[in-house]
Amino acid sequence: MVASSSSLKLQDLIQEIREAKTQAQEREVIQKECAHIRASFRDGDPLHRHRQLAKLLYVHMLGYPAHFGQMECLKLIASPRFTDKRVGYLGAMLLLDERQDAHLLITNSIKNDLSQGIQAVQGLALCTLSATGSAEMCRDLATEVEKLLLQPSAYVRKKAVLTAVHMIRKVPELSNIFLPPCAQLLHEHHHGVLLGTITLITELCERSPAALKHFRKMVPQLVHILRTLVTTGYSTEHSISGVSDPFLQVQILRLLRILGRNHEESSETMNDLLAQVATNTDTSRNAGNAVLFETVLTIMDIHSAAGLRVLAVNILGRFLLNSDRNIRYVALTSLLRLVQSDHSAVQRHRPTVVECLREPDDSLSRRALELSLALVNSSNVRAMTQELQGFLESCPPDLQADCASGILLAAERFAPTKRWHIDTTLRVLMTAGTHVRDDAVANLTQLIGGAQELHAYSVRRLYSALAEDISQQPLVQVAAWCIGEYGDLLLEGSCEETEPLQVEEEEVLALLERVLQSHMSLPATRGYALTALMKLSTRLHGDNKAAILEKIPLVERGGSQADEEAKESKETAQLSEAAPVPTEPQASELLDLLDLLDGPSGDAQHPPPLDPTPGGALIHLLNLPCAPPPPAPIPNLKVFEREGLQLNLSFVRPPGTPTLLLITVTATNTSGGDVTHFICQAAVPKSFQLQLQAPSGDTVPAQGGLPTTQLLRILNPKKAPLRLKLRLTYNHFGQSVQEIFEVNNLPVETWQ
Repeated sequence: MVASSSSLKLQDLIQEIREAKTQAQEREVIQKECAHIRASFRDGDPLHRHRQLAKLLYVHMLGYPAHFGQMECLKLIASPRFTDKRVGYLGAMLLLDERQDAHLLITNSIKNDLSQGIQAVQGLALCTLSATGSAEMCRDLATEVEKLLLQPSAYVRKKAVLTAVHMIRKVPELSNIFLPPCAQLLHEHHHGVLLGTITLITELCERSPAALKHFRKMVPQLVHILRTLVTTGYSTEHSISGVSDPFLQVQILRLLRILGRNHEESSETMNDLLAQVATNTDTSRNAGNAVLFETVLTIMDIHSAAGLRVLAVNILGRFLLNSDRNIRYVALTSLLRLVQSDHSAVQRHRPTVVECLREPDDSLSRRALELSLALVNSSNVRAMTQELQGFLESCPPDLQADCASGILLAAERFAPTKRWHIDTTLRVLMTAGTHVRDDAVANLTQLIGGAQELHAYSVRRLYSALAEDISQQPLVQVAAWCIGEYGDLLLEGSCEETEPLQVEEEEVLALLERVLQSHMSLPATRGYALTALMKLSTRLHGDNKAAILEKIPLVERGGSQADEEAKESKETAQLSEAAPVPTEPQASELLDLLDLLDGPSGDAQHPPPLDPTPGGALIHLLNLPCAPPPPAPIPNLKVFEREGLQLNLSFVRPPGTPTLLLITVTATNTSGGDVTHFICQAAVPKSFQLQLQAPSGDTVPAQGGLPTTQLLRILNPKKAPLRLKLRLTYNHFGQSVQEIFEVNNLPVETWQ
């Protein structure tokens, strides 16, 4: 290939570039031609300037530098010849943007071309302005564009409307300029002008409350235009697959959705029309489905009749049966938005939604999972949980965490019985234990501990599950805890709710030893197993030190410190009253055992004389008469409230660690919609140390359901005044919310 020594024509340049066999050859051709173009620009050849710029634009589209042609664009735009203006405006759209000062220099040229009256030139100027016009250019040229909105030429009017849309997006305060012509433009019969007008009105309504109020008076006219499209057809040349002008129908429906939102009168005006569109639109083609989908969204956003809303949900239900995966995905996404406001209507399509769980497409199965979890309630929790557990056993790994967490949250919220709740949680842990939330172990141990009648049943179920599989760490941890707490019930062998199970002490110990030695066991799991072995030493042999490793009392979730202290005081008093008078040798042995914690026996001081009164030994050991009175409870503090979501802080300062403050963050929700994906993050000054524990869940149920709690441990070694900064992120009523605020009014008792 031999390159020409003179400048090439555009067609020849394209051919040589395409014939280049390597990138180096392509760069050589382009560099040589760019040198010719630069020389031509320096010579100021006015006749061939547009040809040189056309070649440079082609080079620019291939990704090579072409910035040296910017000023040539300005010269061509100012030229009186149309061939020059055409290439100049094209170059301006490709080479200029708001970041370069050169684009401001074309403002006067565009203003002159808009007032010339030549339609082709006006069209070029309007296209360039709508593509690259900055805020300053829009303010300077808004009046010229407003004049062209009512020009006789439909070609110019269409481009002027689209330019006005760009100006409104750039400078919303220009709304008042374009408001008056829109009423006249709604009488247009030209498809392009009318479609652009509807788009312009939509932009005005979204950005100006005054425009929204103004155009609500035109709802009957918009309804008439849409009814004409549906019944008689607007323009046969714009019909697609038998649907009359679906693009215009969709745009009108979007505008009606904005006008009818939170306005009952406008909604009533369009109700009949929406019912007509929903029932008469052909669904055999994708164009009809697009119109139906926009109709559904409009029905759900306005104050529509109850029957019309049910019709909209049924349309989405038919979409779920469509063979097109995109349509099914749109239906699932839309139903997920509606499940909070129209739960019963969406509930009718539950079987179809469950079928979508088995979709091979991960995006579809994920949407179906989210919708299935949202459909769970107290009446269908057994059936839905069974379906979800079946899906959990075969779902992709990236969905197991969401599915497992969703089942556990649904079981916690709607469990019909405690036994069913325990069985459901165990099955999830056995299937996908490694994917559950961090609080699953604590929640299950709390559940089992509070169900005294199910202790024997639970320990047998967990022992059998542990014997089969020790790889699921949360399951192993719960099983080890349960065996340590209720191992004596496991060995009794009498439980009416399970199959007869004969277990020997050696088998239990061997199983826990296997857990300790397994390479799959986490450090926390080994800790549970060691604790279980330590507790079994008292459960299995009845050692006289049983009180040291006694069963832990059940701690009420969300209870205040004052309630716990009162409970402990009551139990201590009852124990004191019921304790027999100890003999002297027994008391001495117990005190000698406690002295081992302080140092060698040779350095131990002799204990004081024992109180001869009943229960005196226990009171003396606890040193109750000399203990300081318990501190007064710190008052709770409400720090956040929005749309039913409320955040309260409760405080506890452990007596033994005065520099430690425990803050329990409790989130409650009294609104009609669940708060999902709830995350609370905190920050403190550098002189403090902060540790955030895992929250009890990421969903705050509606209607005052079970609150979500999270513990904050703050160490304040300098006892400085405490300031707390919180960041909340969550989804509520389909909207993503983020709130950042500082709490400066913490009670003085939290740090003094």
